[in-house]
Amino acid sequence: MPRPTLSDVAAAAGVSVPTVSKVLSGKKHVSAATRGKVLEAVRASGYEALRPPSAPQVGLVDLLIDGLGSPWAEVLVKGAEQAAARWGFSLVVTSSARSDFDLRRWIGMVRKRGTDGIVLVLSRANQEEIAAVEELLRVPLVLLDPVGKRDPRLSTVGATNWSGGVMATTHLLELGHERIGFIGGPLDTQCTLDRYEGYLAAHRTFGVEPSADLTRFADFQVSGGKTFGAELLDHPDRPTAIFAGSDLQAAGVYQAAAERGIRIPDEVSVVGFDDSPLCEMLSPPLTTVRQPLDDMANEAVRLITEELAHRKGSAGTRIELATSLIVRGSATRRPG
Repeated sequence: MPRPTLSDVAAAAGVSVPTVSKVLSGKKHVSAATRGKVLEAVRASGYEALRPPSAPQVGLVDLLIDGLGSPWAEVLVKGAEQAAARWGFSLVVTSSARSDFDLRRWIGMVRKRGTDGIVLVLSRANQEEIAAVEELLRVPLVLLDPVGKRDPRLSTVGATNWSGGVMATTHLLELGHERIGFIGGPLDTQCTLDRYEGYLAAHRTFGVEPSADLTRFADFQVSGGKTFGAELLDHPDRPTAIFAGSDLQAAGVYQAAAERGIRIPDEVSVVGFDDSPLCEMLSPPLTTVRQPLDDMANEAVRLITEELAHRKGSAGTRIELATSLIVRGSATRRPG
């Protein structure tokens, strides 16, 4: 009989895989009743709670990430570092945003020193590059918030981006806004497409026709939000609200609005995405969609440990963690 997996425990307890993971790793924010159901399912199934592999090659997990300068990346790296320590590993972080970064050279360095597993956070990586990492390193590989079409052979961790897009747009529609601008990330990123589809779905639910002339796509940085926020705010029939695809883009919209003397939220409401520490630094504090970056990082590292312990028993797993709307002060009822 195959060894029971975390997914088997989750199914038996009637909860999600991340909830089981939280119980087994001793995290808080799980009710006593749910914790009891999970522990009973663990006992009944004979599942062995994972410990670090008895003889890891080097005791390292590698995290390759696009950049390290954003609040989003800081939260994710901190979560991955804590998770790696919890499972008995050290985390090695490399930024692929460096001008001198070369993927093949990085693969060569990792092969030389060894690693027990890799978490890739590469918003612009293509399938050929991912396949090269998988083929040349031959260790457990987890993609966090991957781009493009999902490879069923690889484990991935993401957030419910479509639901997040629905929640953000629904919040604005409920406040009476009907001309809602959308600034998304790059069109070749799946999270952008999912958030945009959520934006459209919320409009359909309310019977409101979205304005195609209020849609823009940029990078996820402040500069993209500022450039296209300015375009939207200079529109002859400007939107009364803007849903930005990241908190950094929302900060750029703040800058564009300030340069034009447009007050947030009195004259334009703004909603972001991520719930990074930046949200509380903006004035007014930013209403946003929270994706649980620390939990996402934890799940990515946990999948590596499970694959090591179960000999590829978790390869191909897809985990999506729930998003939630965090209401602050940047959105209010439509003016007039």
